[in-house]
Amino acid sequence: MTLTGTKQPDMTRILGGLFVLAGLAALGTAWFAEHRLLLAPCELCLWERRPWRVLIAIGVLTLAVPRRYARYSVLAGLVCIAVSIGLAVLHAGVEHKFWPSPAPECRAPVFHGGSFKDWMASMPSRPNKPCDSPDYLFGLPVSMTELGGLYAVAVFVLGSLGTVRLFRSRG
Repeated sequence: MTLTGTKQPDMTRILGGLFVLAGLAALGTAWFAEHRLLLAPCELCLWERRPWRVLIAIGVLTLAVPRRYARYSVLAGLVCIAVSIGLAVLHAGVEHKFWPSPAPECRAPVFHGGSFKDWMASMPSRPNKPCDSPDYLFGLPVSMTELGGLYAVAVFVLGSLGTVRLFRSRG
């Protein structure tokens, strides 16, 4: 209780809500870009969505477990966001051609010899977008990958500040 008599919300619940909402916002933006703006995702784009799905689950877990155990899921959420930042840095490096993509799906298939029928049979069922071809939204000079990385950094900073408050308040 504070001096005003109102109870402060528990920091673990705030962080759990942050994780759920941040994950939903990231995946919702990716869905909007893919289905409404008709931007095809590359393989690394799909990799970058996985930590956000895990973060939603961690956020739900943080909200569901008793408060004394929630600090562990909060730390797991920060690790998950750090993985998202790392994937964004990896993808941005591929877009800027600092290094090649680690995903084999990002490279064009190589076919040696054979007939046209064999060549067509070796093609993937869905055409792959090259990972070094960035998408820019609304004329911004920053790619979607870089925007996603900046978003992950902002969520990480907010989560870290909340985690520091959480651990200071509990001793």
